[in-house]
Amino acid sequence: MSELRQAFGRVRTEVAKSVVGQDGAVTGLLIALLAQGHVLLEGVPGVAKTLLVRTLSRTLSLDTKRVQFTPDLMPGDVTGSVVYDAKLGEFEFREGPVFTNLLLADEINRTPPKTQSSLLEAMEERQVTADGQTRPLPSPFLVAATQNPIEYEGTYTLPEAQLDRFLLKLVLQVPDRDTEFQVLYRHAGGFNPRNLDAAGVTPVLGPAELQAAQAEVVRVGASPDVLAYIVDLARATRESPSVRLGVSPRGTTALLAASKAWAWLNGLDAITPDHVQAMALPVLRHRLALRPEAELEGVSADTILTSILQQVRVPI
Repeated sequence: MSELRQAFGRVRTEVAKSVVGQDGAVTGLLIALLAQGHVLLEGVPGVAKTLLVRTLSRTLSLDTKRVQFTPDLMPGDVTGSVVYDAKLGEFEFREGPVFTNLLLADEINRTPPKTQSSLLEAMEERQVTADGQTRPLPSPFLVAATQNPIEYEGTYTLPEAQLDRFLLKLVLQVPDRDTEFQVLYRHAGGFNPRNLDAAGVTPVLGPAELQAAQAEVVRVGASPDVLAYIVDLARATRESPSVRLGVSPRGTTALLAASKAWAWLNGLDAITPDHVQAMALPVLRHRLALRPEAELEGVSADTILTSILQQVRVPI
């Protein structure tokens, strides 16, 4: 276990060779991989969302495919479709880009709900059903979707069923002055974000080691008091006067899984309330649907969750 944890520390070092100042997002992606969940990356253009996913996949030796979500994208363009092979004289299934370890769904909110829904089965069941036949997806499997929070023209709001399938929603901020200087300094020295080989990014782990780490995370313990604390946090979101739709039971299991992964990365074999609190915002923020009057007043999901964390009794 200690060797695996050290290897994940080296992953951060390798990612830092091409991505500067997004340590929280790197940690979030590692937690999602360890907890076998999916990630929604939100940020304005140019904050290295795509570069971050590409670099991480390189360090973990994962097969990666990218789909640019557009208004004319069809479900079959993502999952695959049945086509007629004239040479063989029969129909065959041709796999779509979802058949990979790490799927980068770029600007997922630019495609209609019909195409967005093509990922629902893949994200939850790790399989694709086409022409009456179910086909398993490779393991490990993670969807890293990006969206722009500023530009809404030509976009479609992700439905609650889609959002609930993302383990984490990570918000990538515009870097501060010192970090932006480091980015510019690297580019002045010849750094090319399209050439990870020149940046010196090398593989650290492989899928087998990642799956071994995932098995260790599953075995991380949780006391009844901490489990009750997670339930109380979820129930508090449902009772908040500013919330139209609170956290679902899937959200409580997601918070538990993410807390286990964070505890494992910190070298512990059981989660504590501190781990739950650290994971509460990224795990729960996208699962809250606010009332219109709360949105008009400028209330955010993060504000509500922060207040709930202060009010709900923490087990000793």
